[in-house]
Amino acid sequence: MTAIDPTGADASKPGVTGHSLFAPDKRTNARNATEKRFRAYGVVAITLALLALLWLLISIFSAGLPAFRQTFIEIPVTLDAAALDKAGHGDPKEMASVTTIGYGKQIAKALVDEVKAKGIDVGTLTDKEIGEMISEDSSANLRNMVLANPKLLGTTVQFQALANGRVDGYFKGRVTMETAARDKNTSPEKLMLADKLRAAGIVVMKFNPGFLTMTDASDKRPEAAGLGVAIIGSLYMMFVVLCLALPIGVAASVYLEEFAPKNRWTDLIEVNIANLAAVPSIVYGILGLETFINIAGLPRSAPIVGGLVLTLMTLPRIIIPTRAALKAVPPSIRDAALGVGASKLQTVTHHVLPLAMPGVLTGTIIGLAQALGETAPLLLIGMVAFVKDFPGAPPSGLFDPSSALPVQIYNWTQRGDPGFVERASGAIIVLLAFLIIMNTAAIILRRKYERRW
Repeated sequence: MTAIDPTGADASKPGVTGHSLFAPDKRTNARNATEKRFRAYGVVAITLALLALLWLLISIFSAGLPAFRQTFIEIPVTLDAAALDKAGHGDPKEMASVTTIGYGKQIAKALVDEVKAKGIDVGTLTDKEIGEMISEDSSANLRNMVLANPKLLGTTVQFQALANGRVDGYFKGRVTMETAARDKNTSPEKLMLADKLRAAGIVVMKFNPGFLTMTDASDKRPEAAGLGVAIIGSLYMMFVVLCLALPIGVAASVYLEEFAPKNRWTDLIEVNIANLAAVPSIVYGILGLETFINIAGLPRSAPIVGGLVLTLMTLPRIIIPTRAALKAVPPSIRDAALGVGASKLQTVTHHVLPLAMPGVLTGTIIGLAQALGETAPLLLIGMVAFVKDFPGAPPSGLFDPSSALPVQIYNWTQRGDPGFVERASGAIIVLLAFLIIMNTAAIILRRKYERRW
């Protein structure tokens, strides 16, 4: 019997030595060093990616969070019935003849009177210059409030007026005394008066729900711009995509995976579906412009057109994960159902599809999340247009002009006032919140209904 030494030498052959099984040789050391370097490269890559993501989030949130806070001027406004209701009948239709200019004079006068009542030194500023510190959009808000409730005429109401963009930018750090001296829309004297008004409690900064509910504003009123129309437009488009892409995508996946014969035609279809998933989104915009607008005659800037274009783009992104989910169902499930007399259709609808539903829902939600962030195809169908009015309720509202969150972000970044850049960063935060919610829902659904075989 031959004795084996732990070092690897044959004890029956004196003078013969070998390598120890417990002591690594040069080749083993080299492999271990290579593995350590590879792991280090991976750690460095992940660290750099996390740092880049952190820097991106910090830059977005630092620039966008101020959009959720707004500067307001709180003053008591006496609604002069003689000026706002010249007929004296209290009829909203007759009162509508008074434009926002008339209401703006009421607000400006109220601010001047409040400044005098508080004994605040205004320096060389005139009453007109003091009134210019209020946003022009505030007069429209007061007008709508009075027309909705004519009984307010002749009373004094505590009104929250939006401060203009320069005053708001001053308290947020965008505007300084040096830049105000070169700005024709403001002056250092107005900013000094704003400091005094804030000390007196007339000017306050607080959360601005109007950023999420108001419509877009003109280039001169960034303080009044909101995401209301864009949010509704995005929700309408996602509704169209969900109603069309989900049933069509699931039906196509079930047919291709369970019923279609395996021949060159189905192979061609499968290859084209995979290719369509990689087509640039702007190509779908060109297709939608020609098909739905030029040929079908649907209106531009309408959520129905945007929804149809995004449906075409989302279909491959739903079909591919749905087919993968169907393939993941074990063949034994099909064989067992068929063995007890179920038809092919019953097997698919009662057993295969319910078991694959977590993957189907996950793919659908991820597809919707990707469609929510698309911009290029929506630009081509005209959704970049300035839209002031809210779209109506469905189904007619699907054909009304509207905007979308990514398009609104693009629109604001093209404007010159820094206030719109702040608004765009705030809109990115809202869009990220929607995407996080949708992806979280996909993860929860998968973990809740996932079956492991």
